Amino acid sequence: MRGTVLYKPGDIHCEEIDDPKILQPTDAIIRLSATCICGSDLWPYRGLQPLDEPMHMGHEYCGIVEEVGAEVRAFKPGQFVVGSFATSDNTCPNCRNGYQSSCQHRTFMTGAQSPFLRVPLADGTLVATSGIPDKHMIPGLLAASDVLGTGWFAADAANVKPGSTVAVVGDGAVGLLAALSAKQMGAERIIVMSRHEPRQKLALEFGATDIVTERGEEGVARILEMTGGIGVDSVLECVGTQESMKQAIGAARRGGYVSYVGAPHGVQLDGQQLFFTHVHLHGGPAPVRRYLPELIDLVTSGKINPGKVFDLVLPLEQVAEGYKAMDERRAIKTLLQV
Repeated sequence: MRGTVLYKPGDIHCEEIDDPKILQPTDAIIRLSATCICGSDLWPYRGLQPLDEPMHMGHEYCGIVEEVGAEVRAFKPGQFVVGSFATSDNTCPNCRNGYQSSCQHRTFMTGAQSPFLRVPLADGTLVATSGIPDKHMIPGLLAASDVLGTGWFAADAANVKPGSTVAVVGDGAVGLLAALSAKQMGAERIIVMSRHEPRQKLALEFGATDIVTERGEEGVARILEMTGGIGVDSVLECVGTQESMKQAIGAARRGGYVSYVGAPHGVQLDGQQLFFTHVHLHGGPAPVRRYLPELIDLVTSGKINPGKVFDLVLPLEQVAEGYKAMDERRAIKTLLQV
């Protein structure tokens, strides 16, 4: 089959690779209905993450079950499923506590930018829809596999409640869907920090009430000005840089909550400075599997349309252009047709 392989920073190709096969009795093979490029895929693409050997890219997926291993009990060929970017048995102590992305038997998915995918621990990783969804729902269900689930975790981990005032740091797909998630959880005021007009427009469509263009210390000062010098109840950090984390902590009120779901690169916290903020910090790889049943229901019922973050659609063969467009911020998120 054809699949995406990254050889070195900026050097990515769609080429012939081996078809996936059942390796363990708990595996399933999925025929993907669509796949996509994630913002986190840009880290190795830009050379900001070590790459020791060619990497099969992609970790977001949904589609039809083609084959299951002998020990798979929850699924059968022909079902439509959505899965998390992190596999889980959904039975270990970490899974039972709701942190399936820290499953004791976890692996991180790769190789999803292709027509077929092997999913380990299928029973604990996948969730089936009630039937075969309409084609127009595919982008939203694909988003649930990672960026929607991660945005939802950002809002949940930051204790967003009805009436909350929220700030979102980051206007990529995760940040935009964090704003959507905060709206669904009842936030009264949602401030999205963005300098890009198309992303600002989508943020407002998803539920943002305010847009702040300033960054860093100026961004913190603007948030404090907007909140009477107090700060916001919840800050959703969706980037993963030193500046974005510092900005998030600075924008929170005393006793407020900061979630961090952007994969951190070069982030270091000053313990003494943090000590006097009284903020709650909660983050990590999103336990998407915890939220998938609810998110699938929200998408299939038409209550939310997270698929709007896909503003570029390309065939898999043009995956290199999809990476380039996202790297140059000409696209928020690229959907790949397989």
